[in-house]
Amino acid sequence: MRHASLDRRSALAAGLALLAAGPSRAADPGVTAGELLIGQNITLQGGKNRYGVEVLAGIRTLLDDVNRGGGVHARRIVLKTLDDENQGSKAEANARALVEGGSFLLFGSLEGGPSTAVAKVAEAAQVPLFGPMAGSPTLRRPHLPQVFPVRAEHRDEFRALIRYGASIGLRRVGFFHADSEVGRLHLANVRLAAQENGAEVAAGLPFKSDIGDRQLDDQAAELAGQKVDMVLNHGSVAVYERLIRKARAAGSRATFLAVNSGSTQLAEALGPLAQGMVFAQVVPSPWSRKTAIAREYQDAFGRAHPGREFSYGSLEGYLTAKALVLALRLAGPQPSRAGFAKALDGATLDLGGVRARYRSGDHAGSDFVDLAMVTREGRFLQ
Repeated sequence: MRHASLDRRSALAAGLALLAAGPSRAADPGVTAGELLIGQNITLQGGKNRYGVEVLAGIRTLLDDVNRGGGVHARRIVLKTLDDENQGSKAEANARALVEGGSFLLFGSLEGGPSTAVAKVAEAAQVPLFGPMAGSPTLRRPHLPQVFPVRAEHRDEFRALIRYGASIGLRRVGFFHADSEVGRLHLANVRLAAQENGAEVAAGLPFKSDIGDRQLDDQAAELAGQKVDMVLNHGSVAVYERLIRKARAAGSRATFLAVNSGSTQLAEALGPLAQGMVFAQVVPSPWSRKTAIAREYQDAFGRAHPGREFSYGSLEGYLTAKALVLALRLAGPQPSRAGFAKALDGATLDLGGVRARYRSGDHAGSDFVDLAMVTREGRFLQ
């Protein structure tokens, strides 16, 4: 009887506590007692997009480790991934399907066009998009309250590359960019960066995806005619490779620089022509152990994928997934979409040598940009 009386008193106390707390809040979609469902649209192109494949391997390495350790607030992170085939329209459809399918958040898209399409859905549905891995200015300006980039944007990369060029006496800039609204926004940022460093844009070189050899020959000739001494890029790595080859064949002595997107693929495609080429990178070197995040990544990735090469892609995926986990922890044991966004207001995520910052009206993420030079052996010295 004594034990039964204690049980009745305990039940009564629990009931009174629930009444005092008021009606319980229904969990947001994707949140159960044991799981958090995260929706990811990413550019894999059926495995043909090498960077996307590497990014996903890094993401899964981090999340698998976190889940083995008990997850976030005792919930496993379940990642549902859809492939957008590098098409903005498909990325938008995927994002809608992920939201309608009950994903708590959207996460980890690639490329500017698809990421912008996913951001559009995030804003309309009021579902946070965390960690789009693209440098497009449209992910930050105008401010999008539901979008939280982690990596630095291309504007920061342009500044670092032009600052480097100016430091070795290069003053006349050529900018090879997609003939699109975003490409023109990038051109405006390159002009500002050039002005800040005592340089000038001498040639803006827009291109369509179907640009022909004759047009590329004309652009290579324009580089010579305008006495351009450094060239930056935005857009297709394959088309930029063709321009570099044509310019070199025509005798151009311009210094070709590049942003991080597809850096490994471009260096490999150019072969000996890439020697000495400088790339901006938005993560530390994945081959060095100088930063805490690189050491953590190497140890975890080596355990998960014995013998597999480290890469910028898998490190960026690992780092972005780590930022997601830290953000989810900040959101607390009873997460909501609105609470997730609120928890990041004023937050700084320390990723181990890279920091991502979020403020009201300014979701800058990281401003980490480093430069890497291609060696004689085709490796990146950062």
